[in-house]
Amino acid sequence: MIKRFKKLLGRYRNLDQIHIVPYRSYGTYSHLYVFGRVLDNEPLNIVKEQSIFRTIKNTYKQFDSFEIPDAEMELVVPGKVNLRTTTNDEGYFLFDKTFDENLSEYASNEGWIDYEVRYCEKVEPKTDELENPKRGEFLIPQHDAEFGVISDIDDTILHTGVTSFLKWRLLKNSLLTNAYKRIPLKGAPSLYQKLHEGTSGKFRNPMFYLSNSPWNMYEYLKLFLDHNNFPKGPMLLRDLRTPFESTIKPEKPHKQKEITNILKTYPDLKFILIGDSGEHDASIYTDIAAQYSDRIMAIYLRSVKHKKQMQRVQSIIDNFDTVPVLMVMSSEEAEEHARENGFIK
Repeated sequence: MIKRFKKLLGRYRNLDQIHIVPYRSYGTYSHLYVFGRVLDNEPLNIVKEQSIFRTIKNTYKQFDSFEIPDAEMELVVPGKVNLRTTTNDEGYFLFDKTFDENLSEYASNEGWIDYEVRYCEKVEPKTDELENPKRGEFLIPQHDAEFGVISDIDDTILHTGVTSFLKWRLLKNSLLTNAYKRIPLKGAPSLYQKLHEGTSGKFRNPMFYLSNSPWNMYEYLKLFLDHNNFPKGPMLLRDLRTPFESTIKPEKPHKQKEITNILKTYPDLKFILIGDSGEHDASIYTDIAAQYSDRIMAIYLRSVKHKKQMQRVQSIIDNFDTVPVLMVMSSEEAEEHARENGFIK
């Protein structure tokens, strides 16, 4: 309650703590793009065995965020990069820079570059600096990647119940269930590891994860993916809009915009798109495949238990023959198709 009054009074003269949240991002050998947020919040603390009360409290903390605006931030890749930027009104920071030199020299075998991001403003004695600087990482796909994978999260690898009546299962699963207790759809981690490995056995194929969830859910979803052994990849969520939002609503759906950005960033890389038949993935993915027919190798849509949605999606893919579109009931069906078409061993 005290924090809420501080917010109304134009707080941030006396911060309780500084919590830096760098998001897994992606770039190229000559273009760095790092996105994140700075909050006056305690870090999210999700443990395997916690009460429903603790889970609800964690959920509340994710959305009751206290952003730190107008803060100077510094990004450092030791011996290579030193950049500065300022957080916006919602506490987000963005480092977006093109270089003449080759950034991939500092990447791991799978293409990840470690960096440090630092809060540079003066800190009062009572303010707790939580990991300042904070370590983050961004991906530069390696030159020998065979293809990339762009996958939805919601109801594709994680059951959310987005098609349930009044979305009640969506609310229960996303807001009232511990991330450690969430069960990935059967066979999904194994399928994604095999796609990440491809036929080379080098685990070089980049993975990108999309969700219509707001950035407030980032740490929750990251924990779910890491805990269930999904290949590491950039996560692309969306800003949480309110009824009082003054900015113009984007013309394109979030997923369509993000997929198009990835395709433009890596013009020489082909992709597999993975989604579900529950909402709009079929329309978005086939529209993109029609535009980039030489770039999309296959589309896998996981079937959901919703008769009308399935009929609508089936009508879309029945009239689409630009690239292979497979409606799958299980991860094994997608894996079989990928193997038959030489995508995996």
